[in-house]
Amino acid sequence: MKHLLKLMDLSAKEISEILNLADQLKFEKKNGIKHPLLEGKTLGMIFEKSSTRTRVSFETGMYDLGGMALFLSSRDLQIGRGEPVEDTARVLSRYLDGIMIRTFDQKEVEDLAKYGSIPVINGLTDYCHPCQVLADLMTIREYKDGISGNKLCYIGDGNNMTNSLIVGGIKMGMEVSVACPEGYRPDAEIMQWAEKNGKFTCTDDVLKAAEGADVLYTDVWASMGQEAEAEARKKIFKGYQINAEVMGVAKSDAIVLHCLPAHREEEITAEVFEAHANEIFDEAENRLHAQKAVLVKCLSK
Repeated sequence: MKHLLKLMDLSAKEISEILNLADQLKFEKKNGIKHPLLEGKTLGMIFEKSSTRTRVSFETGMYDLGGMALFLSSRDLQIGRGEPVEDTARVLSRYLDGIMIRTFDQKEVEDLAKYGSIPVINGLTDYCHPCQVLADLMTIREYKDGISGNKLCYIGDGNNMTNSLIVGGIKMGMEVSVACPEGYRPDAEIMQWAEKNGKFTCTDDVLKAAEGADVLYTDVWASMGQEAEAEARKKIFKGYQINAEVMGVAKSDAIVLHCLPAHREEEITAEVFEAHANEIFDEAENRLHAQKAVLVKCLSK
């Protein structure tokens, strides 16, 4: 695996191999077994969007693997002052063994990979969030003893998380249902792909989407960069919430996941969040293990 730009680029076999390695690395870390698989390697981490989980998990992951991570804020790089991404890619390729970037435009990630000569990992764009969904799939597998055959229901904004959840879920054999308002649907091409390649529905009916779900998932109504829309979105997304009523139509052993940060009493009630906190924070922890697996797959050659 050269890059991780989006989940659409990976086969189900490649995703499974990442998850299997993530399980192994998690077991080893929990049992104090060292795994310096990237000793002497250096990862540059470009942040044009701020982060808690992405920065800490990648930085810790490189340390665990025997390598080093460099935090590169866009405010400190020439890319933030107009240097073309193709020039940045070619320069950083001479210094680093890999790049992780968290930014707005998917094209910027693709261009880094196109013009650079080292692996590029997508830490988040407005289009997709592959690292988060790998951690989500890892968590589903832990709680459900497998992925295929489960029903995943996402409720909320059809954003980057939704796009990646649809792709990851369908590729791994899940039924995927999405509930979101008209005008806030996931990417049209991704939905068309999902309809052709698996069992997929998109509706504005929350209870219909959640019926019989094994996994319920949500995200904030206003993502990073949409702060000015926050008040308007509260009105638009009212009712698109994981609450007791929604839990009542899902399977009795349904798990709840959230990519965090969570806004209690907006997209999820505090009651449901706390009842499923173990799942949600296991999911957050699994960012570390899933990303370490990606780092090994990309950088260890």
